[in-house]
Amino acid sequence: MAVQINPSILSADFARLAEEADAVSGADWLHVDVMDNHFVPNLTLGVPVVESLRRATDTPLDCHLMIDEPDRWAPAFVDAGAGSVTFHAEAAAAPVRLARELRAKGARAAMALKPATPVEPYEDLLPELDMLLVMTVEPGFGGQAFLDIMLPKIRRTRELIAKHGLELWLQVDGGVSAQTIERCAEAGADVFVAGSAVYGAEDPAAAVRALRAQATAASEGAAWAAGCH
Repeated sequence: MAVQINPSILSADFARLAEEADAVSGADWLHVDVMDNHFVPNLTLGVPVVESLRRATDTPLDCHLMIDEPDRWAPAFVDAGAGSVTFHAEAAAAPVRLARELRAKGARAAMALKPATPVEPYEDLLPELDMLLVMTVEPGFGGQAFLDIMLPKIRRTRELIAKHGLELWLQVDGGVSAQTIERCAEAGADVFVAGSAVYGAEDPAAAVRALRAQATAASEGAAWAAGCH
């Protein structure tokens, strides 16, 4: 599958979100970080802002819920216009039921793993998901340094996806930049969330194109992708 670049509006100017969405119109998805100041020590935005963004951009919304009780709150983000909703494995009470509910409402269902959470215990759940997010920083704040120790976890996740023959997207989020994206792609990621690397650039749209080119070249040369082309 093709590489996808999802700029994170956590690094955008919140007072100009519609314009910031337009600035990355060539992106595959717009990544929306939802934080509740409970699951993570930060507070961002919620359903009303997602509704407003949906009206302001044609780019589909990828909502990453860093919140407690996603079983209760996640479906509302589909109603608000999210095309993909990611809940955390560490917070979900019934992840299979929640994933099925999100899919039934017409969204892609995704699950995220914090850096210390291993993927192996969730192997049997993978067929219920459309995407798995491997966090490459501790969730809660943008602009953090990429954790290289997550690369083996990305590789193991890609191996599990291949083992089961799944059409599962593998997303990475945290410290993704021109300096790190090739390593992520080589390890097996195909969906990349980039915040400051895009919105900190003079030309965000050009930054998206450049990151896509880097990741595409790295993935095409990777061992895991040999059977995908």
